[in-house]
Amino acid sequence: MTLLFRTMALGLFLSGVSLTAQAEDATPLTATAASESLTAEEQAFATLLTGADLVGTFTVDGHEGAPKQDRYTITKANKVKGNTWAIHARIKYGEADITVPVAVKIDWAGKTPVLSVADLKIPGLGSEFGSSILFQGNRYAGTWEHGKVGGHMWGRIERTPEAKPATK
Repeated sequence: MTLLFRTMALGLFLSGVSLTAQAEDATPLTATAASESLTAEEQAFATLLTGADLVGTFTVDGHEGAPKQDRYTITKANKVKGNTWAIHARIKYGEADITVPVAVKIDWAGKTPVLSVADLKIPGLGSEFGSSILFQGNRYAGTWEHGKVGGHMWGRIERTPEAKPATK
């Protein structure tokens, strides 16, 4: 898993069943209304994250040692309404391999997208999950937290390699 959703990925599934994690005030994860078109920056951001792997590093505040490697796959990113977006993230954990839609807020610092979640509740894991991540070019950087634990995250955005067909 990559760091983008470090705070969200820790068990977003139970028994291999996909769960929708979203902030309490989040809009339901439905497609953008046809009447609401994307700006050039929004379209570029959706294209950047759809079919992308975030490959990076994270730290845990107060822990010594080298940062840990992480990787996360985003199958789709789409604007829902206003600044609410759905990030469809693939999570591999143990035997489970699922895609989970996560409601996030995307705000803009000029032309730089900033993803944020606050007080995210994840069924079976509790609440107080949060993250703020900015994207520039093919890089990302930010912070993550879960309750009193948090840290930094950074890395690069790569196209997801196509799955190779199984051979017999």
